[in-house]
Amino acid sequence: MIRRTDEVEDLMQRFPHVPREAVIKEDLLRGGIAFDESALTDSANEASGEVKPKSYFIFSFDHRTLPELGEAALRRPPEEIVLTGGPYELRRTVVSVRVNPSSPYRVAAGEDGMLGLYLDGRRIADVGLPPMPEYYRHTLSNGKSVMEVAPTIQWGYLIYLTVFRVCQYFGAKEECQYCDINHNWRQHKAAGRPYTGVKDVEEVLEALAIIDKYDTTGASTAYTLTGGAVTSHIGGKDEADFYGQYAQAIEERFPGRWIGKVVAQALPKADVQRFKDYGIQIYHPNYEVWDKRLFELYCPGKERYVGRDEWHRRILDSAEVFGPRNVIPNFVAGVEMAEPFGFTTVDEAIASTTEGLEYFMSRGITPRFTTWCPEPTTPLGKANPAGAPLEYHIRLLEAYRATMEANGLSSPPGYGQAGPGRAVFSVSSFMDSLPAED
Repeated sequence: MIRRTDEVEDLMQRFPHVPREAVIKEDLLRGGIAFDESALTDSANEASGEVKPKSYFIFSFDHRTLPELGEAALRRPPEEIVLTGGPYELRRTVVSVRVNPSSPYRVAAGEDGMLGLYLDGRRIADVGLPPMPEYYRHTLSNGKSVMEVAPTIQWGYLIYLTVFRVCQYFGAKEECQYCDINHNWRQHKAAGRPYTGVKDVEEVLEALAIIDKYDTTGASTAYTLTGGAVTSHIGGKDEADFYGQYAQAIEERFPGRWIGKVVAQALPKADVQRFKDYGIQIYHPNYEVWDKRLFELYCPGKERYVGRDEWHRRILDSAEVFGPRNVIPNFVAGVEMAEPFGFTTVDEAIASTTEGLEYFMSRGITPRFTTWCPEPTTPLGKANPAGAPLEYHIRLLEAYRATMEANGLSSPPGYGQAGPGRAVFSVSSFMDSLPAED
């Protein structure tokens, strides 16, 4: 069996234009990280420690269920880690934590007591942990934590407001086949953790006021409003008005404090206009996977309620409302190769995904992507515990940058700085792989 180190170094040599940092980061995101007990926060009170804990802000992003994580379920791992140095001379690289006790990558304290990232038993990077932000140490008037209501990710850059923690696409015939939002809700409730289903507008505002007060360096720059799809109504509101009410309240209370973003379905143009009117600046109508057959198989609810062709038409229509640069649909990188229906070669998968990138980028719309984590309770996760090949992810970074540059585009707004050593976007390496911009 080939050592993971050999595979990683082979890809670094074959694709020298892809930053080494991105090769390591993609491998960690696709396959997860194991944590020694020495790397876990020993704190019963999540807000009392020195390390910012993993908040499970929307999906589990783990390779095991909570009961299977052992000590990592009792003493939470960090939200993210930052890698530097080592034999590959890594520049500062922020990586979202996806726990996998079986991963060949392990975070542990060395003989000097300092944390490092180990691969095949060799220390390959120093590991930094996110400090506990001051605003996490304060609670709302009802006792809820800021982390529960308004967690921050991307090293504090983004406030992630999952205001609806389940999805109305429900069951095997509707749920996206790679998505564990509904199971993540169930597992946290079963574990007795606080995990609010529908967040109250006033609670969100109170949490944001705490962040605004104690984020004295202004690290938090954007917020994302998101959650499950709304196919009917919540509290008498359709999807645009449900998510829009939070944006309206935030912008009235904190005008211009943060860049407002919303992740929602691809909605009709009139609904998209309401998002704009409510104060949202960036719209993420995620298209998930490009290939028509795979979209129909992997996103059955979205195909049934909207349909792939209509979804794409709505994305293009939304560019007339927000401007193409401010429409940034996400896709889940890697599900293109998921068995039993996905492409069987990296060449085929990259060709398909690049076709989708060209379709949108040629129209001024810059998609972004999340590296697929094969969560074990999802159909695709169960069938593909190893995820997609690392080579696919590295070649995607190469194809993404080439397609973007061919269409005269630059890194999308609302993601912080681009470039290796600068990027904070933590759930894929696309920002790490783009050229640094002033």
